[in-house]
Amino acid sequence: MKPQPYAEVSDRAGQGMRAALTGVLVNAGLAIVKIISGVAGNSYALIADGIESTLDIFSTTVVMSGLKIAARPPDANHPFGHGKAEPLAALVVALALLGAALGLVIQSIREILTPHHSPAPFTLLVLLLVVASKELLFRFVFRVGDAIKSTAVRSDAWHHRSDAITSAAAFIGIAIALFGGPGYESADDWAALLACGIIGFNGARLLREAIREVMDTAPPPALVAKVRTLSKTVAGVLDIEKCRVRKSGFTYQVDIHVIVDGEATVRHGHEIAHEVKSHLCAAGLDIVDVTVHIEPGTVAAAG
Repeated sequence: MKPQPYAEVSDRAGQGMRAALTGVLVNAGLAIVKIISGVAGNSYALIADGIESTLDIFSTTVVMSGLKIAARPPDANHPFGHGKAEPLAALVVALALLGAALGLVIQSIREILTPHHSPAPFTLLVLLLVVASKELLFRFVFRVGDAIKSTAVRSDAWHHRSDAITSAAAFIGIAIALFGGPGYESADDWAALLACGIIGFNGARLLREAIREVMDTAPPPALVAKVRTLSKTVAGVLDIEKCRVRKSGFTYQVDIHVIVDGEATVRHGHEIAHEVKSHLCAAGLDIVDVTVHIEPGTVAAAG
């Protein structure tokens, strides 16, 4: 039987995976529609958009795998849990975005330099459908990611928003090519190039966030302050010396130094440490483990 904190983590991972699976199904359908429409309608921007949706399927699959691993409780080989699998999945998604942006930039430039016909008018209708679908998908997945505090799911959501933006850029480019007439045929490809910049920007932003979590960057100061305040309310705690908090997947782990009466027995010090840990884990802050170091002090100095 899983410890209670990890049972909750497993439930949150399940929510994330269900949201990710919805993204896979939607992207699969949209990728087919966009690529076929792009080929039939002579629109490289739409083809590029379809390729990006195909990459979304890959990245979402990575996110699902990361969530599944991150939900596992600690074991002999991973005594601190498997939470880092979640930001590592986000890291892969970000790198996939950057790789897609680079590849599409190269192909867009080739298309700009190669004379071709204007896209077919029906491609505009396809893009309107795509923009609406991806924006709705972004809002749904991001809401789930925010609720379960998942960097990977939020990254996956921004992947969907990126797709909506590139589709909007393609719509503008195709509209210019159609209504501008001769000489504006490459507007479609310039739109694809602009979309690549947007994809690259989002990829870099998501990469930075994932790296911060992998490198155990400190959480918001408000969370650390709350941990300190809650710990001081435990009977026998005179003060807090050090407090370090790090995020691991869906949850946080705390390393805290509490000052107690130096004349207290070892047993009493241990009881205080145990109470601090229990208090923090039950505080609803997604804390699953607390390492408490006892430091000797005096009641007079604390007062």
